[in-house]
Amino acid sequence: MKLIFAIINNDDSHSVQSALTKSGFQATKLASSGGFLMAGNTTFMICSEDDKVDEIFDVIKHHSHKRQQFVPNSAALGGGAYTSFPVEVTVGGATVFVTDIERFEKV
Repeated sequence: MKLIFAIINNDDSHSVQSALTKSGFQATKLASSGGFLMAGNTTFMICSEDDKVDEIFDVIKHHSHKRQQFVPNSAALGGGAYTSFPVEVTVGGATVFVTDIERFEKV
């Protein structure tokens, strides 16, 4: 058995959850936030048999999309003056961790 932690951008979380359900996988959904942009994420916890992990990855990959976003950035101009200008960064996609499970029960 494996436990999959999938951290998904909130923009993609509904699509991922629907696709997992349609594929027969159950997931626990947790609200989370990222450290880089402090943006909202959704973390899914999915317990699976070892041979289903690749299928779950395929679902997540198909429904999690990277996108470009502009975020404010500050730069020092000298003399204590600062200016703010947007910088384009890549956000979205998925970060996925897979761990071994010793015991799993639904009670």
